[in-house]
Amino acid sequence: MAWANSKLFRAFVSDVMTRATVYDVDTDAILVALYNNSITPDQNVTTANSAYNVAQWATAQEVYQAGQWAQGGVALSSIVVDSATAATVKYTAANTASGSAATLASVYGCLVYDNTTGTKGGFCFNYFGGTQSVTNGTFTVVWNATNGIFAFAL
Repeated sequence: MAWANSKLFRAFVSDVMTRATVYDVDTDAILVALYNNSITPDQNVTTANSAYNVAQWATAQEVYQAGQWAQGGVALSSIVVDSATAATVKYTAANTASGSAATLASVYGCLVYDNTTGTKGGFCFNYFGGTQSVTNGTFTVVWNATNGIFAFAL
């Protein structure tokens, strides 16, 4: 098995609702780490197993380049929790980009996680629809215009 879709981690939603882990989703350091196709993301893992550099999110499967897309990920910027539309609550940010001389290959998706908390728990994983790459250019994760990084339909 491999990447097939994008999902919120069930444990993230539960942790937020029960305050088992306190996330400040708009001011904590939220990072985006890139991954290859040798993992099978699972939305049903525990908080501990959704964390960066744990289980399938280990650095052995991560795609990065020093000075371009850091190991551990690139920070989200301009984070917005948007509840202006009556039907949804959307978590979004500015598109996330590498440096201008990146060479990254076999990128299939990303882990969005909180680097501020001790657990480094994942919020969600996002599938890019297949292999993505860049050679000596800028790699940009373009967040969905309608749903952002993730959204809750009400």
